[in-house]
Amino acid sequence: MFMLRNLSKLVFGDSSKESIVDISQGQLYLVRPLSPKGYSELIFKDAAATIRRTGQEFQYQLVVQRAYEEGEEELLAEEAGEEGGIEVLGGEKDEKTFLLDEGLQFRTDVRQTGEKVFAWRDLSGDEGDLWEFVCDASVKPETAALFERVALQCQYERKFRTSHENATDDDLEALAYFEEPIPDASPIASPTVRSPTIAPAPDTADLFPNTTQEKMKKQVAGKGKAPQQQLQVEDATAAPPSAEQPAALGMLADSVAELHLFDFPSGTFVLQEAAVRASVTEIGNWEYWLHIAGAEREWLGQPIIEDINPVFNFEFKSFIFNHYLEDGSAYSWLLRFAEQEDLEHFQQGVMQALWEHLNKQKWGKVKDTDREYVMEAFQDLTMEDAPDYAEEEEEEEDDYESADDGQRSEHYDEDESEDDTETQDKDGGVNSQLAVGYKHDRSFVVRGNKIGVFKHTPDNQLQFSTTISNVKTPKGKLFSPTKVMLHQEDANLIMQNVDNPNALYRMDLETGKVVDEWKVHDNIPVKIFAPENKFAQMSNEQTFLGLSGNALYRVDPRLSGNKLVDQELKQYATKNAFSAAATTQKGHIAVASEKGDIRLFDRLGINAKTLIPALGDPIIGMDVSADGRWVLGTTRTYLLLIDALQKGGKNDGKLGFEKAFAKDDKPQPRRLALTPSHVAQFQHETKAPMSFTPARFNTGMDDTETTIITATGPFIVTWSMKKVLANRKGPYSIKRYSEEVKADNFKFGSDKNLIVALPNEVDMVAKRALQRPTRESIATPSRVGAGRRSGVRGSYLGREDIVNSPY
Repeated sequence: MFMLRNLSKLVFGDSSKESIVDISQGQLYLVRPLSPKGYSELIFKDAAATIRRTGQEFQYQLVVQRAYEEGEEELLAEEAGEEGGIEVLGGEKDEKTFLLDEGLQFRTDVRQTGEKVFAWRDLSGDEGDLWEFVCDASVKPETAALFERVALQCQYERKFRTSHENATDDDLEALAYFEEPIPDASPIASPTVRSPTIAPAPDTADLFPNTTQEKMKKQVAGKGKAPQQQLQVEDATAAPPSAEQPAALGMLADSVAELHLFDFPSGTFVLQEAAVRASVTEIGNWEYWLHIAGAEREWLGQPIIEDINPVFNFEFKSFIFNHYLEDGSAYSWLLRFAEQEDLEHFQQGVMQALWEHLNKQKWGKVKDTDREYVMEAFQDLTMEDAPDYAEEEEEEEDDYESADDGQRSEHYDEDESEDDTETQDKDGGVNSQLAVGYKHDRSFVVRGNKIGVFKHTPDNQLQFSTTISNVKTPKGKLFSPTKVMLHQEDANLIMQNVDNPNALYRMDLETGKVVDEWKVHDNIPVKIFAPENKFAQMSNEQTFLGLSGNALYRVDPRLSGNKLVDQELKQYATKNAFSAAATTQKGHIAVASEKGDIRLFDRLGINAKTLIPALGDPIIGMDVSADGRWVLGTTRTYLLLIDALQKGGKNDGKLGFEKAFAKDDKPQPRRLALTPSHVAQFQHETKAPMSFTPARFNTGMDDTETTIITATGPFIVTWSMKKVLANRKGPYSIKRYSEEVKADNFKFGSDKNLIVALPNEVDMVAKRALQRPTRESIATPSRVGAGRRSGVRGSYLGREDIVNSPY
């Protein structure tokens, strides 16, 4: 052991090397002892296992890469074709990546044949599923022993956030997993499939309690192993102390249910008490309280606010929600009711409390149709009459790539040294906005009073083109643009200066100079501006839309004096607090407000054809599909997808932009939110609150909207329209960066490539590089860029692949 300790110090010591230790030959299997899918699957016949560093302190990855025989790689590429070769050889078809965490239950064994085997949990699989790496006979025992020790040291660093050099042998032994034997990867006869105590379908497993830890503890107690060899189960997530319940003025709901708490180590909901009393009460001043008490303790007390992220699942009679402490810690709870009527009663109380809190208005004064609209938005729905593309085959959604860690950034100078790197601009500025070109393959990133210009290359990379420095008004005053929009065949950039809210500025992108200052109106400010129609920036269209807090109007730069077109002004007497707008290909207009309602117009200067009720949360972003069928609103914690097509009645087949919906036939809402358990995991890792960037559809002149993109904190999130419309589980995928995502969008004409602006980097990433949300993908930051180096496939960066935006 002393020799291994010193050897591991040597291999750990050189921090310039990504790889710490590796085993050059072996086979990778996926073993499913309890699954009807099949007992064992050989994933890589020839593979290499590596433990490598990430760009984040105290985090390491176990990576298994497929090894090709001489000529095999080229042959596969030829058979699949140029594009197909990338798919065949890329992503998880080539490499599997796992975050070295105690939750993997990493274990080792030596078979009677002398084979050394490493095994670990498949965190995204069913209960009992294991990955197994069987070392080749040529691997020396001391190499395998070193690999095992380094794996334990990496787990120690992640768990305790300190160097492994502080760990004793007993500390490492405590992290070793001994209890369950490793099943043979390729048995002569598959074992009889045992039915586990609870065997829900994979996509609903997180709704049920997990008894695995309790089983293991009981098994350990009777094994009689030496104390240091007993199974050390990672401490389960403990419920935080309950806040004191305020005096109640009235009761909105009161029910008995099972209480479950999401356990971060196991990634499942764990039963806390079989029967608790859950209540929703009014406590005054539009404030409401959720209280949960058991037979012997108070479990939970918290105000009902939008951040609880309520989800009602009627298939499993469950209510799932989030709970936050003052220090930013997040927990995810599940109440499971005995009868559907109990859940419906509790849903009524929660939604009434939440709606009244957000809208400062009594629920009883709301129209029946509006109440129904609100209730439907917070439960699982199946959208009918989905468009044809919902049935078409699209790129295989499960073809994910593994994400790499870390973050690197470099200057653009080609003659710089390898060590000449920086991650922040000297002036302290960070990237803030992104404008993606439609007419030309360019993206523009705002950073303080500078604008970076990036070219989209044919191989779907970003190439730095130039920097537009010192953005100034025509009178020579420096300013930092707060909103930008490409205009007139991407030749101009319309910008706003926060110091002059009644004016807009036009930059000629060919010269990089601000050439016009347009005074819009003396008394009506410009809060929002949007294109005349969805693809206006591809044409020479001069006019565009402008909005203040309570007015919509057209801006025509060709007018003398003020640029607002008086004949096309629609001004409201009330304070509507308009917050976002978007247009369709025909020029129909969707306008959202801070109150949460959405208005649909067929043209300017008239009343809205349709008013979509508010759920209560302010809408911060809007997009509309080109044909006007789908309206997409963004709030801080969820997206709202609305079908604007009318079905039945006298306006059958008409859009809400063209004809008003009948009073008793509101458009059907779909609330797109991360599951409460994923939200809790996000905040457990980042300690940052949820805050989505304005969501967008992919777009192109002849493209159908298939994907939605947004971001929160360091996570890029995409939703599959096909999965959403089919009401399938797991409709979204993620990619985590090591810094907050400031802005994001699709490359024009593609749903396969995403452009992402971080504080100090700009990245174009393939959609297939996003992963299912799992404990590992949530915890592991990714590198910026997607390139190749030294023949290793994946998302490693070569110098030529790095794009950095401190211009």
